[in-house]
Amino acid sequence: MITLPPPLLKGKISLEEAILQRHSAREYLSLPLNLQQVSQLLWAAQGITEKESNRRAAPSAGATYPLEIYVVSGEVEGLAPGVYKYYPSTHSLALHLSGDKRRSLSKAALNQRWVSEAPAALLISAVYARTTFRYGKRGIRYVDMEAGHAAENLSLQCISLGLGSVVVGAFDDEKVKEVLNLPGEEEPLYILPVGKVSAIS
Repeated sequence: MITLPPPLLKGKISLEEAILQRHSAREYLSLPLNLQQVSQLLWAAQGITEKESNRRAAPSAGATYPLEIYVVSGEVEGLAPGVYKYYPSTHSLALHLSGDKRRSLSKAALNQRWVSEAPAALLISAVYARTTFRYGKRGIRYVDMEAGHAAENLSLQCISLGLGSVVVGAFDDEKVKEVLNLPGEEEPLYILPVGKVSAIS
């Protein structure tokens, strides 16, 4: 397990500024990310914000927490190329697959080059049964909503860190599952390439 740096709880810009500046960025500088940035992004998506109740950064229907987050690392300081799974309870990463999978993931994402060109990409997947077990078919909607909450948190956190990202939903589900060796019960929902950008405007 790789213990991540603690998340920072105060940023340099306001929430209003982050919302104003949020946009899709598909061009990234040839610079690596660092572990503090990765830590912050993961915390914003699914990190624990209240330890006693295990409450997370994004709302979840009935606190069923169906989402899983993976980091597809290519150029992250302190993190070898590979696919890592995030564990919110310990704010840590575990190696899931070795090797740089960005190009293969890009091909599975209908050849969207920004997936391979970003220093890292985050994948949001879901185990629908965690929520549908309680809410039936309605739970499908709840899971999809939750993925949107997490993706928006990630997007706004990127802006606050001076990073760029784009939310990618166009991809071949089965190919993404194959490239990342996802467990059978997990369904990929979003890919978010992340990288440093020349300017946020």
